[in-house]
Amino acid sequence: MLEYKTIEGEYFTEWEINKSRFLTYIKHVETEIEAQEFISSIKKKHFDARHNCSAYIIGERSEIQKSSDDGEPSGTAGAPMLEVLKKNELSDIVVVVTRYFGGIKLGAGGLIRAYGKSVTLGLDVSTIVKKSIFNCYKLDLNYDLLGSFENYLHQKEIRIQNKDYSDIVSFTLLLAQNDSENILKDITNLSAGRIKIEELEPVYLNIPLNAK
Repeated sequence: MLEYKTIEGEYFTEWEINKSRFLTYIKHVETEIEAQEFISSIKKKHFDARHNCSAYIIGERSEIQKSSDDGEPSGTAGAPMLEVLKKNELSDIVVVVTRYFGGIKLGAGGLIRAYGKSVTLGLDVSTIVKKSIFNCYKLDLNYDLLGSFENYLHQKEIRIQNKDYSDIVSFTLLLAQNDSENILKDITNLSAGRIKIEELEPVYLNIPLNAK
C-alpha cells in the first residue's frame, strides 16, 4: 500500500476559445473498466460533438496510463491532458474533454494549450485528497477505564472508526503509521496494560489537500 493523490467525486467545467466550447468531465475511478465506462458514457451523451478526448491514470503506482486524441491531430489532446494529471501527481482519475468546434482552427499549439487548460480548470474545482495509510487497531477495555481513555483520544485527536458498548467497550482506532508505536505505548501505560490491543489490516483514508 502506498500513499498517493486522487480526487473525490465527479466534476464538470466549461469554457470557450475562438468559438470552440470545451466541456471537461473529471471523475474518481478505481479500475480501468470504470474509466472506460465513464468515457463511453460521455461519448454517448455528446455524440454530436466533433471530439471527446480522454486520459486516465489508475493504480497506487500510477501503473496504468492511457490517453486518446479522438480525432484531433496526434499528440494535441490526450497527451497534454494526461500530462496535467501527471504533473499534479494524481491517480485513480479519468478526464474527458468534449470539444464543440466553433469554426476557427486553433492550430497544434493552440489545441495543446486548450486541452491542457481544460483539465487544469477541471482540477481547480475538484476536491483533491491524499490517500494515506493508517494502521488499524481494535481495543477492548472495561468501563472503569473509559473516561481517561476517551480523554486521551480527544487530546491526541485520534481517529475513531467504530465504537461498541456491550459487556466491555470496544474501539477501532486509525493511527498514522509514524505515531502508532508511541500512541500504543501511551495507552498501555495509561491502563497499566489492562486494555487488550488487536492489530487489524491497514486502511486508506482520504485526507483533503484543498478546501472547496
